[in-house]
Amino acid sequence: MKLVDEIERLKAKKNAVILAHNYQRAEVQDVADFVGDSLELARRAAETDADVIVFCGVDFMAETAAVLNPDKKVLIPDIGAVCPMAQMLLTATLKEARAEHPDAAVVLYINTLAESKALADCVCTSANAPAVVNAMDAETVIFGPDANLAYYVRRRSPKRIVTVPEHGLCPTHHQISLEDVEAARRQHSRAKLVVHPECVPEVQDAADHIASTSGMVRFCKQDEATEYLIGTEVGLLHRLKKEAPGKCFHAVSETAICPQMKMHTLSKVLRALEREKPVVVVQKEIAEAARNAVERMLQVGK
Repeated sequence: MKLVDEIERLKAKKNAVILAHNYQRAEVQDVADFVGDSLELARRAAETDADVIVFCGVDFMAETAAVLNPDKKVLIPDIGAVCPMAQMLLTATLKEARAEHPDAAVVLYINTLAESKALADCVCTSANAPAVVNAMDAETVIFGPDANLAYYVRRRSPKRIVTVPEHGLCPTHHQISLEDVEAARRQHSRAKLVVHPECVPEVQDAADHIASTSGMVRFCKQDEATEYLIGTEVGLLHRLKKEAPGKCFHAVSETAICPQMKMHTLSKVLRALEREKPVVVVQKEIAEAARNAVERMLQVGK
């Protein structure tokens, strides 16, 4: 394929690496050097020796890569890939919560913008949220912006969790309903239900296993079952089918599609490499403060 060949040529010429989230289009996943969840992508961004990082994900992910690599050029193929959840946490709201709970630690989901991360003690991902929260010294933890992930953490932590904002959510996961689960189970009665912790509480409670996207992949590969209902963005099914070809996977909801994640295409990846833009820029003072919170996560949130 001509597009892929040209992308590979430019990657080699410019010492570039392509990082892609599990929700990307299949063809973008296939051209990436690494495909993973937010935690894995953060680790890869911190470890890369590439001069250019092409980040196929949403804005907060590319910002995190830029924060961890101040001397590298981080590109995002389509600047319209803006995470709705990340927009839900305003720094003013976070400052108010800190003033109301001065002795609390602040743990923010990585699905936040850098200016919010700069106010956090630590960030977390869906893969390590309980471990990070439980590692904090404070008995009260301000946590945001996903209320559904906060529910997941509360079930696994003795800490008092204060959620900011109160009703933050991922639109793609929040629309996966218990009715969707029941309908899927009627069609596939022997399948195990594996869901993401951004799903609503009643869907989490019905699940056989809850995990981050890459955690879902690991579970399905290692588990003895051969058929699964997958409760997350449909893009993950491409990776599941590639890595566990002998098993059968069904989306709980075929409408669980993140339009922002799907904005990146091969032609946009190629254009980003050719032009070396759009460049992700994070203000230096914000980047330095946010970097502390991200690096602390990489230390404590294994």
